[in-house]
Amino acid sequence: MKTIGFIPLRQGSKGIPGKNKRKMVGRPLFTWVLGEALQSNLDVIYVYTDDQSIIDFITKEYHYTNKIQALLRSDASATDTASTEQAMLEFAEKINYDFDVFCLLQATSPFTTATTINNCLLEVANGKDSALTVVNTHRFLWNADGTAINYDYTNRPRRQDFEGLLIENGAVYTCKKEVLKNNKNRLGGAIGIVKMPEDSLHEIDSETDWIVVENLLIARQKHLKKAQKITHLVLDVDGVFTDGTITYTKDGEHTKGFDMRDGMGLEVLRQFGVEVMIMTSEQSELVAKRMEKLQIKQVFLGVKDKYTLLQTLSKQQGFSLNNVAYVGDDVNDLSNICSVGWSFAPQNAMTEIKSNADIVLSKPSGAGAIREACQFIKNYNNRY
Repeated sequence: MKTIGFIPLRQGSKGIPGKNKRKMVGRPLFTWVLGEALQSNLDVIYVYTDDQSIIDFITKEYHYTNKIQALLRSDASATDTASTEQAMLEFAEKINYDFDVFCLLQATSPFTTATTINNCLLEVANGKDSALTVVNTHRFLWNADGTAINYDYTNRPRRQDFEGLLIENGAVYTCKKEVLKNNKNRLGGAIGIVKMPEDSLHEIDSETDWIVVENLLIARQKHLKKAQKITHLVLDVDGVFTDGTITYTKDGEHTKGFDMRDGMGLEVLRQFGVEVMIMTSEQSELVAKRMEKLQIKQVFLGVKDKYTLLQTLSKQQGFSLNNVAYVGDDVNDLSNICSVGWSFAPQNAMTEIKSNADIVLSKPSGAGAIREACQFIKNYNNRY
């Protein structure tokens, strides 16, 4: 049975211009659901967009997997008045309905997890024709004419005694091929229900919505953290190994400054069985040569979506994010800072990072920050 994920994206956004590409907790909004889809049981995920820059981003960023593909959608299916079903049907015809189960994933629902996606797939696998995600709300609802919808106001129930209502949150819709093909709709036949947390009901239509959802995501990631033995140390480069400055000549990048004491700290840490990884958004020959000198084998250059890559590596190599220590200094590190077992910020890191890191180091980047983090990890692991 072939299961596919479908993420429709449009360039246009009235409330928040460029919403899909804007960084939410340090990574483009659409990558929250895309990353979870990658970790799910879906066979392939298609991003269907009229934005060529997103297609280029996906082609470059997720080169390490063949599970993610990007396709250009027509202008007609990307207008303000075009329905999601129009895009779904256009896409399905484009790939000749080459799937058994279709899973619509909304990019503006960053609370979607791989588990949620798998549960929707399971509903269909267990006999339902389609499935959708909902939230159980305990709000009291009213009609415009002053009549109560879901409770008796003369006998107001306590929250713990009130079943509430199930509300569609617009995150995930799953259906069999026959449902989409015959009904021209994301739902049909026997419909399964998958519950998601109440936070996932938040819409992102304004700047205030964005702030609320971002803070809720940060809180969720931190809540999932557990203190375990550190087996992996992941490091950014510019602003961590270096002081963040780069010298250029007319021929391009010329020099970066590295602290030799940081290198020694990493060497000592590896002797205690901690794997060191490098993850940087820059493509730098100087960085590659320095890491080769330090005998660090896992070096990932030009990475924009660091969180999805770290999730993928943890799954492939059999470690938990709770086994990871991470040192970062700027917003593109924020998702990892909020998600790993222990996170560190150099003394001169950006405020957003220092306010969310577990430990703010006393040393600045390029001047002993890594060595200080290494010493902490060595002492911490002695507890285990």
